[in-house]
Amino acid sequence: MLVVSYDMANDKLRNSFAKMLIKNGALRLQYSVFEVNNTRRVQEILKTKIEADFAKRFEGGDSVFICETNEKNDQIR
Repeated sequence: MLVVSYDMANDKLRNSFAKMLIKNGALRLQYSVFEVNNTRRVQEILKTKIEADFAKRFEGGDSVFICETNEKNDQIR
């Protein structure tokens, strides 16, 4: 499972980023925090999309935090 959290100043970029996460199976936990509970392959594709499609559009104060959890932690809620 991945937890993706972001902070972006540009409204258009932020909305586009959130829509991309949702389109790729992410579940919104809070306004800018998403859970991606999908196959390892889909998670890797998602990380690649973020790097290839969004990283070059980030501004100086923008940030994306991706946290991978292990299977043992996924069972604790």
